[in-house]
Amino acid sequence: MSTRQKYRFVVFAAAILAVSTILALRGPVTAAQQKMESTEIVADFSSETVGGEPTSFVPAVGNWLIGADGNNKVLIVDGRKWSEGQASAGLADNARALYGERYAEFLDNVKAYAYFPFAVFKDLQDFKEGEITVRFKPIAGRIDQAAGIVFNLKLNGDYLILRANALENNLVLFQYIRGKRSSVKWIRNTPTATQSWHDLKLDVSGTSIKGYLDGKLYLEHTLPSVVSGKVGVWSKADSFVYFDDFRVRPKG
Repeated sequence: MSTRQKYRFVVFAAAILAVSTILALRGPVTAAQQKMESTEIVADFSSETVGGEPTSFVPAVGNWLIGADGNNKVLIVDGRKWSEGQASAGLADNARALYGERYAEFLDNVKAYAYFPFAVFKDLQDFKEGEITVRFKPIAGRIDQAAGIVFNLKLNGDYLILRANALENNLVLFQYIRGKRSSVKWIRNTPTATQSWHDLKLDVSGTSIKGYLDGKLYLEHTLPSVVSGKVGVWSKADSFVYFDDFRVRPKG
């Protein structure tokens, strides 16, 4: 082996040793870690049919359909014909699709307390920790122009909501238990212009909850117990709102 070849070999070996040392200091990257870092479940509605019900969400309460904002397909909650307590058409079949043989319990509770429109995301069975984000555009509504993220949705119909409202300019964490909604934490002075797109983000880590609006952290709260349940989007009363780019990034 020539002197030049020996030099190249020594340099190459040193480089390999340096990389190995860095990786050793970082610790092994497991398959689970790689999956956690790369997993993202997305509904952008680009393959949906305008005028039809969404295929990526199951409407439970209210009128949900696919529409268009310019050339972009969006999920719409249309509260212009809102009637308090009105469940979605085909709720029984939708409940069966969500919960199988145990659908009757969910159906009974939702029908009994159907005051707020919501639709359930189909592609995630149990969200415990991670991030959920959605874009929303309030269009109209005299009573409300509300958009929210449903999480911790249980078989009995109980759930939690992080919601923004363009008529009130606030961000609120609500709980919905046995048909009664109550506020958990209320943050005022959160600018939410109507007829404009906004970003809503929920971050769940153990019992820690963080709520973001348009990239700014506004709300922090500690729950009494960990989260486990289905997720979705939420609205209120006569709200007419566009939703787009629903993303879930689970941990673990």
